[in-house]
Amino acid sequence: EFVESGGGLVQPGESLRLSCAASGFKLDDYVIGWFRQAPGKEHELVACISSGDGSTDYEDSVKGRFTISSDNAKNTVYLQMSSLKPEDTAVYYCQMGCAVVNDKPIAGSWGQGTQVIVSA
Repeated sequence: EFVESGGGLVQPGESLRLSCAASGFKLDDYVIGWFRQAPGKEHELVACISSGDGSTDYEDSVKGRFTISSDNAKNTVYLQMSSLKPEDTAVYYCQMGCAVVNDKPIAGSWGQGTQVIVSA
């Protein structure tokens, strides 16, 4: 199970850090992704981390602005978001895997997510 937190309303150019607390399994055994769903759109992958070796991957529009990391001792994955833009407005989710198939994660289901609104 994952619990996302840290969302909020920010102005363009500001930063937020999202947290994804995992329970029931050890993060360092899995690949974990941050995903988002903007209004009227399907879920998309934002960033992905292999918690075991720390390797990461990012969607092109967030490269250089977002950083995914994991604290295996806390069993938590983070998404540091900087230079936020209005087009980053979405509900953000974490889940196992690095892909979306038919608007669903490859494992499990979407949780409650955390809302990020970027607006002046």
